[in-house]
Amino acid sequence: MTLSASPAASGTAATTRRPLDPRLLAVAGSLCIALSPILIALSGTSPGTATVFRCLLALPVLVPMALLERRRTRAAVDAPRGRPWLVVVGGLLLGLDMTLWTGAIHAVGAGVSTVLVNVQVVILPLLAFLVLGERVRPSFLLAVPVMLGGVALAGGLADGGGDAADPVLGTVLALLAAVAYAGYLLLLRVGSAPGEKSGPVTLATAAAAVSSFVLGSLWEGVDLTPGWTAIGWLAVLALIGQCMGWVLIAGGMARLPSSTGASILLLQPVGAVVLGMLVLGQFPTAWQLAGCVVVIGAVAFAARRRVEPSPEDAVAS
Repeated sequence: MTLSASPAASGTAATTRRPLDPRLLAVAGSLCIALSPILIALSGTSPGTATVFRCLLALPVLVPMALLERRRTRAAVDAPRGRPWLVVVGGLLLGLDMTLWTGAIHAVGAGVSTVLVNVQVVILPLLAFLVLGERVRPSFLLAVPVMLGGVALAGGLADGGGDAADPVLGTVLALLAAVAYAGYLLLLRVGSAPGEKSGPVTLATAAAAVSSFVLGSLWEGVDLTPGWTAIGWLAVLALIGQCMGWVLIAGGMARLPSSTGASILLLQPVGAVVLGMLVLGQFPTAWQLAGCVVVIGAVAFAARRRVEPSPEDAVAS
């Protein structure tokens, strides 16, 4: 007598949901983070103050999410475990990145600072090649010059940089932030276990609060009573830019090659331009609009096909 699969089993298999495309997660996270320079400017706080409050106000939301995720992953006995110490180191770098970038926003402007910090698009794949031995696809190498040119246009560099308060200092701060940013993204990917999103972001955010407080205390100070208006803007920044943005990016980057993920993150300056129009009434020039089009086209070219990291890459140390 031949046994056939039960209708329940067949229905279960048929209704199994496919995971979301990691590129969509990374795009959504990038657009959330694109709000960051606008909210930071509206808060009117120092670099250390903005970053410390951004992290602390995000933790009450992130911690329950991390606990729920941990309860779910504990059920899988054979599930691979992450390396939390790598996530902590990455979080320390994240605190440096956000504090330095906030300083760059004040010194050189939101658009140009966002352009400069996105040189991580080159630094991240280079680090992945050196640390993980991950190969860089030829299509990415072809798209990099186009992407960087488009980001430069979108940030307003073609217009001379505007009335920046201190363009030299702002450039240095943004470039240092880019190095820290790339290090954070790589360590978050290497240190997180498969399926983890909220837990690593929560741990990294707590570590970022520590490093940003130390750096901020030494540089322009940390104001623990910035006022309710500033706290309100920073709370919105924590919810959208920190909780939603980084969790979405963590979920997407874990299943994407570093070059593809870094390319998608270049949508941040484009999103900043669009949101600046909608929120602050800052209408871009024709050069900036052209840059937006170039960036979107280059990102679509570099990320047109998803390639999962190989098992060897995923476990390399």
